[in-house]
Amino acid sequence: MNKQKGESTSQNKNKKQEKDKNTETNKETNREDRIKGLEEEIKRKDQEISELIEQIKRIQAEFDNYRKRVEKQKAELEATVLKDFVKDILPIVDSFEIALKDEKQGKEFRKGVELIFAQLHSYLKKLGVEQIEAKGKFNPNLHEVLIMEESDKPENEILEELQKGYTLKGKLLRTSKVKVSKGKKR
Repeated sequence: MNKQKGESTSQNKNKKQEKDKNTETNKETNREDRIKGLEEEIKRKDQEISELIEQIKRIQAEFDNYRKRVEKQKAELEATVLKDFVKDILPIVDSFEIALKDEKQGKEFRKGVELIFAQLHSYLKKLGVEQIEAKGKFNPNLHEVLIMEESDKPENEILEELQKGYTLKGKLLRTSKVKVSKGKKR
């Protein structure tokens, strides 16, 4: 029996050693499999990166084409807007021509011109055109001095507006041409 026990223990040791060897072999195989798996993962990621880079290049080219298309459309739109503006202003021009042909040119003529001016002023206001106020102190951002003269008014006080200035939607379109005081007469 002891002999059998000894053999059994010896067999168990052999089995355990064989099992340990198998476990180590399995661990080695698992490591190699994991390494291969990681290498394949890296290859897949590299392929994904290459595809994404190509996709980015295509998107950049599409955006460049889009930008060029928008610029062309913008130019066409500007031409259309200008055309529409001229079409809208032509009836006003026609009204001036009719008023100027009127031979009476008395009070009725003045009234007609005033109506035409009001029509033009209304249209310009609709477009966002505003007249610049030319009173008080001279502002170099809004006014342009054409004449400076001595007066009883303080220096840089606007004496007279020689030509109206305008803004379009808050941006300067044309400065007011003004006469400005040099200061008190001596």
